[in-house]
Amino acid sequence: MSAHLPVAEPVEVRRAALRLIRADGRSFAAVLGLNSLAAAAGLVGPWLLGRIIDDVRAGDGVDVVDRLASAILVCSLAQLLLARWARYVGHRFGERTLARVREQFVERALSLPASVVERAGTGDLTARGTADVTVVGNTLRDAGPELLISCAQALFILGAVFVIAPLLGACGVLGLVGIWFALRWYLRRARTAYLAEGAATSDVAEILAATASGARTVEAFGLQRGRIAASRRTLETSRVRRMRTLFLRSVFFPAVEVSYVVPVVAVLLVGGALHARGAMSLGAVVAATLYLRQLAEPLDQILMQVEQLQSSGASFARVEGLARAPRAVPSGSPTPVDDRIDVTDVRYSYDRGGEVLRGVDLTVRPGERLAVVGPSGAGKTTLSRLLAGIDAPRSGSVTVGGVPIADLDPEQLRRQVVLVTQEHHVFLGTVRDNLLIAEPAADDAALWAALAAVGADGWVRELPDGLDTELGTGGRRTDGSRAQQLALARVVLADPHTLILDEATALLDPTTARHTERALAAVLEGRTVIAIAHRLHTAHDADRVAVMEDGLLTELGTHDELVAAEGAYAALWRTWHGD
Repeated sequence: MSAHLPVAEPVEVRRAALRLIRADGRSFAAVLGLNSLAAAAGLVGPWLLGRIIDDVRAGDGVDVVDRLASAILVCSLAQLLLARWARYVGHRFGERTLARVREQFVERALSLPASVVERAGTGDLTARGTADVTVVGNTLRDAGPELLISCAQALFILGAVFVIAPLLGACGVLGLVGIWFALRWYLRRARTAYLAEGAATSDVAEILAATASGARTVEAFGLQRGRIAASRRTLETSRVRRMRTLFLRSVFFPAVEVSYVVPVVAVLLVGGALHARGAMSLGAVVAATLYLRQLAEPLDQILMQVEQLQSSGASFARVEGLARAPRAVPSGSPTPVDDRIDVTDVRYSYDRGGEVLRGVDLTVRPGERLAVVGPSGAGKTTLSRLLAGIDAPRSGSVTVGGVPIADLDPEQLRRQVVLVTQEHHVFLGTVRDNLLIAEPAADDAALWAALAAVGADGWVRELPDGLDTELGTGGRRTDGSRAQQLALARVVLADPHTLILDEATALLDPTTARHTERALAAVLEGRTVIAIAHRLHTAHDADRVAVMEDGLLTELGTHDELVAAEGAYAALWRTWHGD
């Protein structure tokens, strides 16, 4: 399973939450104030009801009852209006805060180095950006305001009981001790359980995405049973971890429900005994009992939201964890003095394997066409990733103009070196949107020129709305060859001085691929082109050919020189031609 992205520690989550609150401090203060006023208004009813009982027992008439009942009605209406206003302000605060969380997540995700995303897997990043952000949003919009309201109500209710009779207030608080023990037991286990559940959700998303994207390969090689078995194992892990959080809730909530009854019973017993001795009025006992019965609702909401907070806290830790992931190099890195690329004694190994590159030395001269060939597993793609600055070598150096490529900031790197692989993506939006990603300032003339350079202007002109035709889900679907042509057109717009093609035309038919490569060669005249290819006609057209074998650069020269040398390249060339 792929390594997950980092998860923020609890102290980091608290700091991030405080930053979000400070960013909209006035609204948060308004939410607290309105909730406090609503809670205070809700306290008047039970106290006035106790007054009615005592006044009636004292012989007062209907006028007193009507007056106090009217006051109860007014206070109840005030509580309703204040609570509604508090929820409105709270929801607006939650939506604005959620927008900040989403914007920050997107900014951090876009600044992640490609190698970090690839090692973590797109499933983990997708789960954090969808399921986890949604959970955080629900908490900010709904659970947060509800929790504030309930906390204010609970504090005011307990305070009112102490005001009426301190002894009864003490009985109520002691009766709630059971909730404290249940809550403590739950909180000790909940964070770990919910983080594990979130990680399992990421694994499920990752394996589903990998299976769906590789469906044709799975069918071609008969890998269905293996993929089904792997999916079932991942789903079973997810089920077990979800059952763990369900178990915690099934223990926590019943224990809490029972604890609600204890303070009410304690107040009735103690208050009844005091009333029988004449030490306390019946109205005070009734009011205190009603307050404690009223306490059940806010406590229930608090404890339910505590459960929600554990889930959202784990989700927020995963969302905030992107802050701990390695960042792309910030702006301000040194500027290369020229376009020369030097690979010096480069060694590289992946986390779970041996060395893929074992001391590679290579110089790519500005403006030359270099073809890198070799059998599968020779290290060609790894070399292309190092040349493009996606990964850094474990030892040795890869520099452009004397500056390590991996140390260039993203904007500089995009203008220096661009890697185009056989993987491609069509973004939701129009053809124009898909092209402007590479150069937002490009006009229509530049877009058509880029499309013409890769031979895609013909089919784009035939689309119903041309550049404004919607692509992707809900729009015009594009096959693999057209999607790859769009990717190549983006490269033309980016206008780098060095272009690395790693099987970039693999999904095109031979005729279209040949035409596209010739078009690119014409457009990129004077620029450096490094082609990683199995189609040896690319090597035939190159200025020089580099042959990779078992992580080593074994041959380097022109096509004619290497054929004449009767080495590995000559054998590949004869095999290509069927000799």
